[in-house]
Amino acid sequence: MKENNLLAELAAYLFAHSDTKTGRTPSERELAEQFSVSRGQIREALAILEAMRIVERRAKSGIYVDTKQASVEAMALFAKAGLPLDPVQIYETVEIRKIHEIKAAELACSRATEENFERLREILTESEERLAAGLDLAKQDRDFHLEIVRATKNSVFYRICSVYYVMGEQRLPVYFSDPERGRKSHVEHIQIYEALRRRDGNLAQALMSAHLQGAESYWKGLIGGTAEGDAEEQQDWDVAHAQA
Repeated sequence: MKENNLLAELAAYLFAHSDTKTGRTPSERELAEQFSVSRGQIREALAILEAMRIVERRAKSGIYVDTKQASVEAMALFAKAGLPLDPVQIYETVEIRKIHEIKAAELACSRATEENFERLREILTESEERLAAGLDLAKQDRDFHLEIVRATKNSVFYRICSVYYVMGEQRLPVYFSDPERGRKSHVEHIQIYEALRRRDGNLAQALMSAHLQGAESYWKGLIGGTAEGDAEEQQDWDVAHAQA
């Protein structure tokens, strides 16, 4: 079994088979038997999960799980394993993603190459074709945003932002299941692209902020928000659009 598969499957198994009150999980020996691997492999996997703050190994007590202190990488692993994420964590992650991508838009204005612009145009063309065919833009949305981050020429920045999209892999198709949301997003992508092409950092940041407010408002609404978020989204976009 590959290490990545073992980590995801082990994380899922630990949550499914931990004590609901204490969080205590099966022992290393039981886990090794369950996954048909050595106890050494289980220890290595548990060490990684502990570093990601998914589990805690207590001397002479056992292994315990805790998702509340999990790292961003851990939440991405949960998504891969099909584990449900805390709705508040989803919203907070979207909020942090927004902060990062607004900065990415600014940096991309001064660092993007013709190769980056060509790739962005390709993604926009793919989006138009999918919209015409009545298909969702989940993949194109991810590709568009990550290409802007790639254009910053900061590999660490890119790896961080990529994690957000791993976490949203199952959610993006749901978000874009509304055709109108896809069309609106595509129009906003075109305007962001044009701002980047003009190397207008202030406008690119404003447009990206307004664009991402839509996703932020959507998830805020799902965890108990109100229509207030939609009004804020429209206000942000109107202000950004007025600068164009």
